[in-house]
Amino acid sequence: MKVVILAGGYGTRLSEETTVIPKPLVEIGGRPMLWHIMKLYSHYGLNDFVICCGYKGNAIKDYFMNFSYRDCDFTIDLNNNTVCRHRGAFEPWRVTLVDTGQATMTGGRLKRVREHLGSTFCLTYGDGVSDVNIDELITFHHQQGALATVTAVRQPGRFGALNLSSDRPRVAGFREKGAQDGPVINGGFFVVEPEVLDLIGGDDTVWEQEPMQSLVAQDQLAVYRHNGYWQNMDTLRDKAVLQEIWDAGNPPWRVWETAESAAASAREARLQRAVAS
Repeated sequence: MKVVILAGGYGTRLSEETTVIPKPLVEIGGRPMLWHIMKLYSHYGLNDFVICCGYKGNAIKDYFMNFSYRDCDFTIDLNNNTVCRHRGAFEPWRVTLVDTGQATMTGGRLKRVREHLGSTFCLTYGDGVSDVNIDELITFHHQQGALATVTAVRQPGRFGALNLSSDRPRVAGFREKGAQDGPVINGGFFVVEPEVLDLIGGDDTVWEQEPMQSLVAQDQLAVYRHNGYWQNMDTLRDKAVLQEIWDAGNPPWRVWETAESAAASAREARLQRAVAS
């Protein structure tokens, strides 16, 4: 299953950082936000990514072009123009980077990568982290039989508000959030059927408006309720919050390390039992 990441916006509310780099490359714990998001999906076995580039998209392309050399030791033979890598951690990722235009809206960006998608795909933004269980989200989507599923999270702020049906796992309404709304919002982790792309008009279509409104009207937008951790990086304050949580150790969205630590502990326990026997 492909994972589409919207990474082309201007990030104007984080201008202290985004005048130099695009928001998905702003670092938390020495790693770009984009890396954190991809690690989450990779933890659940989703390693085929389509990244919708736009503002400062070449910086994202450069990041991945040099990715394999960032965390390894290597020798460069300048005479033969060869590079020999010695050690380092590598990711099992396949990354398609598409220039979807500077001023293209979120829906337009999604439609521009249609040829790279195929069947059911995941969709998210390049500026939010969570401990959402992607396996459960995808399973829920298939169980509902809807054209799209949105993850609902609890977080105050300036986001798209979800009007949830009390007795059915469907979204009854979607609009921009106002001061009168409660804290249930669009968390940005979607599962989408390719037919939804027909609801997108062109580059000026905002995914969160016409397409999602059409899905609601057709009773085709299911809602997966996530009660765990979620945080976006919309402002410098948000970045500081995420960095503080990272520095404190064991940030809740770092589910991949928890699993790796558990696996390492299990291996060590097996080794100790083998030695003891």
